[in-house]
Amino acid sequence: MIIHETLATLGISTKETDTYLALLRLGPSSIRDVADASGINRGSTYEILKGLKEKSLVSYFPRGKRRLFCAEPAEVLNEMATDKQRELDIAAKRLNEDIIPNLQATLPLHSSTSVRHYEGDDGVEYLLKDILRTVEQQDDKLYRVYSSKLIRKYLYRPFPNFTRQRVQRDIHVNVIAIGDGGDEAPLASRKWIDPNMQNLGASYVAIYPNKCAMVSLTKGDYPTVVIMESTSIAAAMTLSFDALWHRL
Repeated sequence: MIIHETLATLGISTKETDTYLALLRLGPSSIRDVADASGINRGSTYEILKGLKEKSLVSYFPRGKRRLFCAEPAEVLNEMATDKQRELDIAAKRLNEDIIPNLQATLPLHSSTSVRHYEGDDGVEYLLKDILRTVEQQDDKLYRVYSSKLIRKYLYRPFPNFTRQRVQRDIHVNVIAIGDGGDEAPLASRKWIDPNMQNLGASYVAIYPNKCAMVSLTKGDYPTVVIMESTSIAAAMTLSFDALWHRL
């Protein structure tokens, strides 16, 4: 359910959400009544209510010999989201202005090249997001791609709204397509090498600031990703791509 997914981003578990919703419907209630309404056993319900109280989503008060629990108004959730967003904004600012530059400064000078390997759709999604966040920070928001026909239907499978996000960030791409096809898209220029080529394997090469990434398929449709971070290699790949681009 969308409410469970949304509250999970605030650190509220599925059982905590179910308990809070049950208590919200019931009004002030005993542990037994909350457990019955949520379908969670009493022992777990008590621990969940304690956790919700720590999150300021539940309060309690005595009534005779019993303790009744009460859900705080739903508006508290919006306050939690606002507070979390504020914390994330502060963390992002510290990362960009202080922590990341300091961490980068600790790298030894000889570590000019790094290679990382990823697998599956998660690896492809990581690459596409890395392209967006890296290129977005450049003055010239352009990256370059070699793309073969066989890989195209797998490439954006884990990130179907990639093109929309790329356009929203005003990022342009030059694509040299190997084999026919390829959809037209905003802020994308495309040229072809041998549009009739059919037997080339599935491959994708992205060249973006200081990085080159390669995607291929194994076992039919299982992607593997290699990201190489090297200023000199990226510069050489950019030079060769642009030379070919202007000849096509």
